[in-house]
Amino acid sequence: MKKKLLGTALMVGMMAGLPAMAPAQTPPNAPARPARRNRPQPPARDPHTPGYVEAKELPDGTVPPPNADGNFIIGPTHPRAPEMTAKDDVPHGTVTMITMKSSDSKIYPGIAREQGTFGTPDPENPAKLNVTTSHAAPYTRRVAVYVPKQYVAGTAAPFIVGADGPDRSLFTALDNLIAEHKVPVMVAISISNGSGDAQGSERGLEYDTMSGLYAEFVQKEVLPLVESKCNVKLTDDPEGRATMGGSSGGSCALIMAWYHPEWYHRVLTYSGTYVNQQWPYNPQTPGGAWEFHKSLIPNSPVKPVRLWMEVGDRDLLNPNSMRDNMHDWVVANEEMAKVLAAKGYHYQFVFAKNAGHTDGSVKQQTLPEALEYLWQGYSAPAAK
Repeated sequence: MKKKLLGTALMVGMMAGLPAMAPAQTPPNAPARPARRNRPQPPARDPHTPGYVEAKELPDGTVPPPNADGNFIIGPTHPRAPEMTAKDDVPHGTVTMITMKSSDSKIYPGIAREQGTFGTPDPENPAKLNVTTSHAAPYTRRVAVYVPKQYVAGTAAPFIVGADGPDRSLFTALDNLIAEHKVPVMVAISISNGSGDAQGSERGLEYDTMSGLYAEFVQKEVLPLVESKCNVKLTDDPEGRATMGGSSGGSCALIMAWYHPEWYHRVLTYSGTYVNQQWPYNPQTPGGAWEFHKSLIPNSPVKPVRLWMEVGDRDLLNPNSMRDNMHDWVVANEEMAKVLAAKGYHYQFVFAKNAGHTDGSVKQQTLPEALEYLWQGYSAPAAK
């Protein structure tokens, strides 16, 4: 049986970074994709496995308090939080859609990996994947901007930047949480990726690269466009700026804050891809985002980052052809919790039972509490 489970795990698709909640964008006029085979389900991991963090198991159907740091276990059922349902008796924000083309970007002119191809492990370095089928390619992305009804024109608004947008569930949660005074009156900027997934793709280049480049793309090319198109002013205070995402979008959210803490102090991740999925290979971070818990966080001064993170018991286990032992999403997130605690970070880690990768039911249950935790300690400046 153990051998069978390992075989199942080995068969999990190489294209593992793509979140179930928000599929990647398909470029216009792209050829139809062949039918995708159903991926084998990874085995469920026990949150009490030796070596995992000590965590408080909560009554089924409940979530952690929004003011508590530490490690928690939830599930196996995941009821929808009341704030995830649109309500007629609360103010509703407006959502503006903006289109961005690769031809307009000085930072991301666009790449794509040929359909049906992936890459091969470097025979001299199992942590390095050689991709020879990636080439220049255009893309079009959408940016959905949520502005709450309560926003006062001309004031500097706190905001959250989300990956793999548009994320309508985030906008619904904010309508209700803002009305309940559980989070500040904030703008949400939900950005779609540049298409594809994993090594050699535009999405992989944007989300999995261990550098400040994606945060710089948002800062220089997205935020000015949002301010001009949506008639809002966005705060420069990093305490009033947050990032969020699932899977590779989750690791990207932390990458943004890690490399640019002068811009972002708050991070929210579902099934964060804290594994070795970076491409091109970088000898300074040879394990990609696996280096967060292996070396970067343990060996760096504490940064002013507050982090909410989640992983599912059936999250990805993808040893794949690289055989580098850096492709287990549960282990990666468990190790993240360990190093964050050891360094004294403010973080909340949720291990969800009966949950898969970027599990939609878990998000429906936990997102309001996650947002409320994320914004603990924030005080908006008084209006002049």
